[in-house]
Amino acid sequence: MPLKIFIGTDIVDISRIREVIADHPNRFIHRTYTNKEQLYCKGKADPVIHYAGRFAAKEAVKKALMTSGIKSLISWVDMEIISGQDGEPIVQLHGKPYTGLSCKVSISHTQDTAIATAIIVK
Repeated sequence: MPLKIFIGTDIVDISRIREVIADHPNRFIHRTYTNKEQLYCKGKADPVIHYAGRFAAKEAVKKALMTSGIKSLISWVDMEIISGQDGEPIVQLHGKPYTGLSCKVSISHTQDTAIATAIIVK
């Protein structure tokens, strides 16, 4: 079977994430980010910028998954964006629907926006 490639992209207004965290800090953070992701973001000078980057990455992954044919409910914590040895974002997909998939993501941000692109190979 030939390889199939699926792409997803998302852009996030950092002020929107800042507002959501201010209004519902525990609810939003615990439903959206794994413990590893929370520790990573909390360790930064401005955690919200990094929460926004990971949120954009998860949205990009979700879009790529949906175009691959996975239409089931995709949980935020089933997608984990961790940092590799050199700081590169690494996507870990948890759960049976994601078996056999490989995902790469790129994240970038300014003070105002975060953007991410995900590529899934099936």
